Amino acid sequence: MTRVFALFATTALCATPALADRIFVSNERSNDITVVDGTTWEVIHSFPGGQRPRGITASPDGRFLYVCASDDDLVRVFDTQTYEELPSLPSGPDPELFVLHPSGNPLYIANEDDNLVTVVDVETRQVLAEIPVGVEPEGMGITPDGSIVINTSETTNMAHFIDTETYEILANVLVDQRPRYAQFTSDGSVLFVTSEIGGTVSVIDPEAREIVHKITFEVPGVLPEALQPVGLKVTEDGSTVYVALGPANRVAVVNGETYEVEDYLLVGQRVWQLAFTPDESHLITTNGNSNDISIIDVASNRVIKSVQVGEQPWGVVVVPSE
Repeated sequence: MTRVFALFATTALCATPALADRIFVSNERSNDITVVDGTTWEVIHSFPGGQRPRGITASPDGRFLYVCASDDDLVRVFDTQTYEELPSLPSGPDPELFVLHPSGNPLYIANEDDNLVTVVDVETRQVLAEIPVGVEPEGMGITPDGSIVINTSETTNMAHFIDTETYEILANVLVDQRPRYAQFTSDGSVLFVTSEIGGTVSVIDPEAREIVHKITFEVPGVLPEALQPVGLKVTEDGSTVYVALGPANRVAVVNGETYEVEDYLLVGQRVWQLAFTPDESHLITTNGNSNDISIIDVASNRVIKSVQVGEQPWGVVVVPSE
């Protein structure tokens, strides 16, 4: 009996499933965070996220969740395992998007209402700097080595290159109307900036700090003014760029070498932000007007599932399993 029990116990132990990746979605109208299992694609939890949660990210070790609670003028912090709220971070007025230094500290926050980028130490919860930028700052990106942070200003129509040591603006690159998001390739050789009203993605050489190409979009049966690039993600190897096209309800699949659009994937209504699963096997989209997320299989570039979340999902981040 002992040997049988031991064998059973060992088998049971081996059969215990590993914890799945978890998808955290900020819902700006229902003021909550939805948690989705990254294997079953089922909603497993929901918790309050503050007033109008939008930008959302996680610490590099996956322990902490940071949320721009825009109407609270705070960055709210949560434990990703217990969902317990931890002491919040100062943010300046109306935080919308932010980016963490690759080391996990500090946090660079776009303050839409006062034309500043606020730099906050996530450990001491102290403001390190307030950097004046253009009008209506929103998009935030950072080089892989953490030396340069990018802010896009919606009304000034610029991408500002900011030195993370001195907090000085090193360059301003004029892009098309209403830039919303900034993303570097993993090697830092290319910067992409989406322009919602301009309808383009600017491809920028970070060394020369100049635009080398503009990606445009055309979908049969969709009005040009509905093609509004917002969120963007690029694969680790740089081969493919995915662009959320807002009210066009499409995600554009762009060749990362030629910058030609290869496909348009129909997702939910008003697709806004994007996030890869850690292995890049799937891409998650937030669809604000249909109150759902779409799951895209990256290998086949097919939408495989829609999951209802809260009201007006805005941001998304995926926390890897332990």
